[in-house]
Formats: sequence, C-alpha cells, structure tokens
Amino acid sequence: MRKHRLTLAAALTALALGSGVQAQEAPKSIKIGYVISLSGPQSAGAMLTTVPNYRLWVDDVNKAGGLMLKKYGKRIPIEITEIDDRSNNEDMVRLVERLMTVDKVDIVLSPWGTGPNLQVAPTFAKYGYPQLVGTGNSDQIPELVKRFPTTFWFLGMPSDYVNALVAMASDLKKQGKINDQVALFVVQHPFGSEFATPAKPALAKAGFKIVYDTTYPLGVSDLSAQIKAAKASGADTMIAFSYPPDTFMLTEQSIANDYNPKVKYLGVGVAFPPYKGKFGDKVNGIFGLGAWNPDGPGVKDYVARHKAVNKGQEPDRWASSNTYASLQVLQQAIEQVGEIDRAKITNAIRNGTFKTILGDTKLDSGVLRKVWFVGQWQNGEYVGVAPADMPGVKPAIVK
Repeated sequence: MRKHRLTLAAALTALALGSGVQAQEAPKSIKIGYVISLSGPQSAGAMLTTVPNYRLWVDDVNKAGGLMLKKYGKRIPIEITEIDDRSNNEDMVRLVERLMTVDKVDIVLSPWGTGPNLQVAPTFAKYGYPQLVGTGNSDQIPELVKRFPTTFWFLGMPSDYVNALVAMASDLKKQGKINDQVALFVVQHPFGSEFATPAKPALAKAGFKIVYDTTYPLGVSDLSAQIKAAKASGADTMIAFSYPPDTFMLTEQSIANDYNPKVKYLGVGVAFPPYKGKFGDKVNGIFGLGAWNPDGPGVKDYVARHKAVNKGQEPDRWASSNTYASLQVLQQAIEQVGEIDRAKITNAIRNGTFKTILGDTKLDSGVLRKVWFVGQWQNGEYVGVAPADMPGVKPAIVK
C-alpha cells in the first residue's frame, strides 16, 4: 500500500514538474519578420497590397490572443519585425538571411512582387522557411517549386491569365460582339514579357490578328501617339500588359484621345482603389488583370477590418485578398501542427485544404490554381468575369 502511494505521489510530482517545464518553455511571443519596400519605387505596390495585409493579420491574430500552439496548450502572441529594403533587392536578400540566421525569427513573410520573390526563394529554401507569395507569378513556378520546395504561389501563372482572357475574347467574337483584331501594348519589363510571350500564340490560335503591336519602356510618360495609332487600327480589343504607373497613364491618355475599344484590358493597377478614385465612373467597362469576389466568405468584414487597421485604406480588388488568404493558410497550418516546426508547417501548407476569404483553398504542387484571372469594373465595383466556373462570376459587359 505504501509503495502504491509513493508511486502515485511520484507520478503526480512528475506531472506537475512536466507542466512547469512546459509553461517555462512556452515562448512569450512568436517572432515573425519581413523585409519589404517601405520606400523607393517598389513601395507603391508593397504599401498598397502587401504591408497593409501583413499588419491586418498580425492585428487580427493578436486581438484573438495569438496563435494557438497545442504543444503549450495556449495562445502565443505575435512579435513583428518590419524592415525597409528601400526597394533594393540585393539588400532585401541579405536582410532576410539575417532575420533567419542572426535574429532567428520563427517565420519570415515574403516581400512584394514577382522579381523580389524569385530572387529570395533560394534563401527561404536554404534555411527551410515557408515562403508564401501573394504578389507574384511566373510560368517558371513549376520548376521553381521543384528546386525550392518551401515556396508557395497564390496568384497562379501568367499563361493561366492569358488563356482565360483569350477564351473570354473568343466567346465575345463568336457572339459577334467584337471583331478579330487586337492592339497590343507591352511594357519592357519581365512582367510584360511573362504575359506577352504566351499571349501572342494564344491569340493567333484563337483566330485573332494583332494589327497594332508596341512595346514601351517602364516609366514612360507619354504614349498618346501609340494610342492614336491603336485607335486608327480598327481593333475592337486593346490589351495592355502594363505596370501600375503606365496603367494609369494609358487610361488617362485613352480618355484624352477618345479611344474606346469594345474591350479595353490593362494590367496591374486596374484593381486598385486609387484607379477608381482617379477616373470615377469612367472605369466602368474596363477589364483588368485578376479580380476578387466582393461577396465571398467574410470579405465584407475583411474590408471593414482592413480599413480600420490601415487608416481607412481599402484593399485592392485582386492580390490583397490572395495575400490575406495566404496568411490564413499559414495560421491554420501552424495551429494544425501545434508548434513552430517549419518542416511540419511547410508540409501542412503543401497538403492541406484551408478556409479563407477565397473559399476552400488548396495548393496544387505549390500553386493556387483556383483564382480569378480577368476582372471588370461594373457599376462601380471590380468583379470577376473569368474563369466562368468561379463562385460569384459575372458576365462580361461589352457595348
């Protein structure tokens, strides 16, 4: 009997000590860092799409008490480190490596943009950190994921966008709403070539003729001559694989030159709230890269929280929701694993299905394939018009 009491006492003591050890081992915070362009030429995109969503997510998590780690049986708040790379990608890579090797943060969030994310992917893979890219795409992604298996891409690939755009235009052509002629504008930037390369053969295969084709340097201030030439070409469709400054400039100069093709499609920037803010009702009917579902699960509440945390700033209507969804995936993967084990977290992201503002979200070989590829401003809201099988899709409007 005495032996039993001693055994029971020893067990209770061990349990108490074990609980004490766990409590002592539980970190005061989960250290998360990111290096991003808070200043310099890349800051416009970063401060519109990426940084506001990072700040919102940290606020959301900490208001809930932190990330739930089953290993400790408690929520642990996030401690954030935000570093400005001043739009210098070489500095960004070095600073990311420092976060991982010197500061030894638990998780590192991705920079803004395709180029920076491609440049830093080897560093994330080298140190085993999951890299969730909400603002980048490339047709090289399948090969990149094989080389750097910790990287995940939430915006699909350029060829997917091009194929959806061409399929939509083909349907309009079959309906007799547009002719078979296209005016093409391409910015001289990796983004432009990534999209133009698959677009030209896809348009030709679908029976379209590119009757006007121009490239222009990033940062150009005047394309009025090119717009007049496109207008004179007789093409019903204008496609511009453009970056934000030239997207705004092309729109402004199209208005000034009364250039109104039946399909006017531009690149990055159409989905930005400042685009509507600048052009007002004149944005209605314009097509653009990517989209969102304004009536998606939790989207209205997401917009309200985004504005509250970011001094009234609205999210853009494309990559913002994908970026925030990537963070929801990260959070759910961490909480499934129940500890900061980056290999297990990466595996959970790779294989799991997650509830996000995009709906059920699952990556296919490191790429989110179920995304919006074409949007259009309709009645003052930017909505998704392709692919046709997406929840909340709207028919394209062509007058």
